Amino acid sequence: MKYLLMGACFSLAVSLQAQAQEQEQSFEQWLAELRAEARDLGISESTLTALDTVEAPLERVLELDNSQPEFVQTFTRYIDLRVTPGQVSRGQTLMDQHGVLLEQVRQRYGVQPHYLMAFWAIESNFGRATGGFSVLQALATLAYDPRRADFFRRELLTALRIIDEGHISPERMSGSWAGAMGQLQFLPSVFYRYGVDGDGDGRIDIWNSLPDIFHSAANFLNESGWQGDERWGREVLLPEDFDFSLAGNNTRLPIQEWADMGVRRVNGAPLPIADMQASIIIPAGATGPAFIAYANYRATMNYNPSTFYALTVGHLADRFTGGDPIQRMPVNEQAMSVADVRILQEQLNAQGYDSGEPDGRVGRQTRAAIRAYQEANGLPMDGYASRELLDALTP
Repeated sequence: MKYLLMGACFSLAVSLQAQAQEQEQSFEQWLAELRAEARDLGISESTLTALDTVEAPLERVLELDNSQPEFVQTFTRYIDLRVTPGQVSRGQTLMDQHGVLLEQVRQRYGVQPHYLMAFWAIESNFGRATGGFSVLQALATLAYDPRRADFFRRELLTALRIIDEGHISPERMSGSWAGAMGQLQFLPSVFYRYGVDGDGDGRIDIWNSLPDIFHSAANFLNESGWQGDERWGREVLLPEDFDFSLAGNNTRLPIQEWADMGVRRVNGAPLPIADMQASIIIPAGATGPAFIAYANYRATMNYNPSTFYALTVGHLADRFTGGDPIQRMPVNEQAMSVADVRILQEQLNAQGYDSGEPDGRVGRQTRAAIRAYQEANGLPMDGYASRELLDALTP
């Protein structure tokens, strides 16, 4: 393990050296130009003094940005880490404790309290884990790096604007290594567009003020299409002859059409009668659980475009109101390593199923290639990258 870590550190050092060679400006020159741009945008000199504390690019931020997990996390592992008896109990307690405030937020934005609790839990463990990085330092590091310089430069300028307007002091503007801030983990641009002064003190404080936190989260969800009289979705049973090529958020059909195909609630009861568009989501392939997902699931994906994330938010919210655990969780779900996925992509390409440049990441093109292979071989077209599929493809 020691030698692996030494190798990783050496690789990072080489990567940082290469990036420095690509960068034509020194960090000091770059920061001076940023300061001038901010000044031209109307940022005050007193706010710009906050840049005096920004040092050379922070290696830890670049390390985290460059790091790639060894294994692709399974749905089982993802949800087990976030939906625990302790989290459910704490969420229920906090929902009662802040009931008056949450009801005020619901009446204004239409977002039900148990969903706000779920977002709060998953984003920052109910405010306990908001990240220990200086947002200015993290964003300056990422903005100086040439790979996504324009994006993070805009975020850094917006962060300065937030400070300039008096919402938070520079030393208290803490967040993740990627610049996501406060108990909501909002990027500065999201804060600036959707943040709300919920307590009426003239500032938007998503680090410390629960009224500001809940109002801001609910405002973002409302603007993303949240429906206050609907649930996010539910676990369902699929018929034996279900066409798995229909699964995924891109296919949206009326609930009645899914019911006509034989989709039922997980207890066998019929689906509800409602004029709603829905998708079938299968996070662990054809042998795992299936969910029917509505507009609020899609709104959740505006917060974080991850299937696992959106399903976990919805399920945790259900548990806060007494819902059952997921009934058909996979048994012994095996994780695929990044190297495994890369080999899978190489084998698909070699057999004429275009998965794109092998990169170890399961994206849209890889899932399409898997479905094409499955169709050609009479397999359920779930597009799921599994170890069984890898074994079938590997000579």
